Amino acid sequence: MSFDRIAVLGLGKIGRLAATLLHEGGFDVLGVDLQAPTESQPFECRSGDISDPAVIGELLSSVEAVLSCLPYHLNIGLARAAHVAGIHYFDLTEDVPTTNFIIELSKTARGLMAPQCGLAPGFVGIVGSSLADGFDKCRSIRMRVGALPQHPTGLLGYAFNWSPEGVVNEYLNDCEVIEGGVRKLVSPMEWHETIYVEGVKLEAFTTSGGLGTMCDTLLGKVENLDYKTMRYPGHMDLMNFFFHELLMRDRRNLAGEILTNAKPPVEDDVVYVHVAAEGMENGNLRRKEFVRAYYPIEIAGARRTAIAWTTSASVVAVIEMVRDDLLPSTGFLHQEYIPLEMFLKTPTGGLFETSAPAR
Repeated sequence: MSFDRIAVLGLGKIGRLAATLLHEGGFDVLGVDLQAPTESQPFECRSGDISDPAVIGELLSSVEAVLSCLPYHLNIGLARAAHVAGIHYFDLTEDVPTTNFIIELSKTARGLMAPQCGLAPGFVGIVGSSLADGFDKCRSIRMRVGALPQHPTGLLGYAFNWSPEGVVNEYLNDCEVIEGGVRKLVSPMEWHETIYVEGVKLEAFTTSGGLGTMCDTLLGKVENLDYKTMRYPGHMDLMNFFFHELLMRDRRNLAGEILTNAKPPVEDDVVYVHVAAEGMENGNLRRKEFVRAYYPIEIAGARRTAIAWTTSASVVAVIEMVRDDLLPSTGFLHQEYIPLEMFLKTPTGGLFETSAPAR
């Protein structure tokens, strides 16, 4: 079911860039936020209370698809409204309960329900499952992502270029894994390891949400599966101290305010991606890797941060594939079912190759 008219709800840095990429890709875009941007945009913009069901219902009646770039706690209401309207739904959430709700909605959906279309979950799941596809038997898929300042300062070595609400949840919510063929929940900020990307020393540790629905789809097919966040060395211990010894885990909103006040966003950021799969192929044990460092690039005449363009491009590439009938048009979309080669051939997905060629 091809479509053209799409609403993008939430016009922060990522929402505006996603809307711009969709516009450049030939979509008829309606951008909506509580306060429409004051500066001129290449797509139609409208202001509206996007937490009001009546406003959302009216907006969705005039479009064929909706992309949520909103805080995760607003996505359940929006997904329900998209289900009622019978249109396609896309979001960037890493929140597991939100996704589980959308999975149930998808069983009776007239359109496609596609949450978790960002960088992680999203793009890394596409990479991880594609690496493992050629194995006769897969023993492990390890996925690591880090969105970091290029020039870190202080002991944390971090800047909140992503939603503080999302980061706090990733650091505190339990993490799904498959270990030894068994699906488990493990604590966040554990399973510490050291990783090098382009000669840069990083640490990695468990965080929640990055696997998306992969534990559901790969249980019984892969022996070990996990996702970790990458940070500069020393970060994990300090965050454990902050959340657990100072008991900030019980005051999540305040924790987010403190952290963003201390470590505001930066323009010179970098997104590190390190995905590896191991398994048997023609009787031989093999390891396949996808390792990249993504930096700010220019899109539509403006410089875009690495986290903004990698997240926006991830979801826009998926939307392009749905429009072009390369992916299903109803039900629930598992990111890990999307072929990496197909993703990279889309106009927007191609940025992941041209902006950081393999080394």
